[in-house]
Amino acid sequence: MANFYQAKKNTQNIQKHQVVTIDKLDHQGAGIAYHNNKPMFVEGALPQEKVLVQPIEEKSKYSRAKMISIQEASAKRVEPFCPHYQRCGGCNMQHLDHDDQITHKTASLHQLMAKFGQANLTMSEPILSPATGYRRRARISMMFDAKTQQLQFGFRQKASKQIANVTDCPVLEPTLNELLPTIKSMLVAFDNPRALGHIEVVFDGQRKALLLRHTAELTAKEQQSLVAFAQQHDTTVYLLGNSAELDCLSGEPLQSIETGNKIDFLPTDFIQVNQSVNQAMVAQAVSWLNITKNDRILDLFCGLGNFSLALAQQAQSVIGVEGIQAMVERARSNAQINQLNNLEFYQADLEQDFTQAVWAKKAFDKVLLDPARAGASGIIDKMAELGAKTVVYVSCNPSTLARDSHSLQSQGYELKKLGMIDMFPHTSHLESMALFEKTAKAEKKNSKRKNTAKLKLF
Repeated sequence: MANFYQAKKNTQNIQKHQVVTIDKLDHQGAGIAYHNNKPMFVEGALPQEKVLVQPIEEKSKYSRAKMISIQEASAKRVEPFCPHYQRCGGCNMQHLDHDDQITHKTASLHQLMAKFGQANLTMSEPILSPATGYRRRARISMMFDAKTQQLQFGFRQKASKQIANVTDCPVLEPTLNELLPTIKSMLVAFDNPRALGHIEVVFDGQRKALLLRHTAELTAKEQQSLVAFAQQHDTTVYLLGNSAELDCLSGEPLQSIETGNKIDFLPTDFIQVNQSVNQAMVAQAVSWLNITKNDRILDLFCGLGNFSLALAQQAQSVIGVEGIQAMVERARSNAQINQLNNLEFYQADLEQDFTQAVWAKKAFDKVLLDPARAGASGIIDKMAELGAKTVVYVSCNPSTLARDSHSLQSQGYELKKLGMIDMFPHTSHLESMALFEKTAKAEKKNSKRKNTAKLKLF
């Protein structure tokens, strides 16, 4: 009789409910319990809480569980102020008081940096944000539900592609939030709601803007509705169709006035979403760099010139480098608008070899960099070669900041200041700023190397 292989059933039932005690929070704001000698991550749980959970993922080194109920609540737990919090994926820490969020993020940043030999560093005061109404831009998702024949309008649900219907977002800038019900009412009346992709709402500090992404041509009636909306609500309306060309249907272009400069931008451009925090962040970067009139400064990942324009107000010269050519062109235009003649912008992929670039052959006293979440791998290893004695690193990912700081240390830089930036309250997103200075020993060694190189020429 032939024997056939039969796969053994998984005897470990991960569906079984169990009570666990949360020990601490991870860097993403999830609670950590220890079960079966390995960490279990529980979204929405707080330290010292006993919670009933349902395991949903089992790995060799960790597991994840869904919280079913709270058996014993933490004294730090608060009632979320947003009625959509349990479904909407926009915020994940409203159940923790805002002050405690700041404490947690500051401690998380310090803990991550301590792994790279910075345990004794005293943290600088964090840059704080208003708890609500801080977002000056947001993307609203839309989808036509064929079953209900309704237009879904809002934000993605937690861990889902489904949309939580939202027309009132407490963290959105109030002048934008007030528009949401009207915008939805207008779009619901469109003839082909299936052709609606998403919208973006933006506030530059003076003007409001609405960008509508659509996958089919809008009718004359629909365009007339948008123009009427723009005029009635003093809002600039942009259209973005399949051609990927941005079309201003009605209204004036956007221009933010902050950090002492005017910055023209499009609704598709990257800008910091928290205007008040951005102002304080730029001011702190300028202060930490301790700029003199003789300083030559390099601003890497410069975007539209958010930092460059402010730096150029005080330095001898500033060079900004950005990967996207369209951003470089608008940054140059912004320099002209602000009549800054000591500021140049260049396009470069900073992950590639840049040593032969015109800008890289110049000497710099100080460097500021503000990379994306992936960090500054590649160029971070060249800081010493660029000649900079001082480096300010603005980070939106503490893990890559910790990694890149290790490279700076190996080049003779010492971490002097480190501070948390509360750019996104009620989320686990952690922005930070670090100041590095070349040590006297490294400077002496570098000077000796330069003198040796000169002697070899003769």
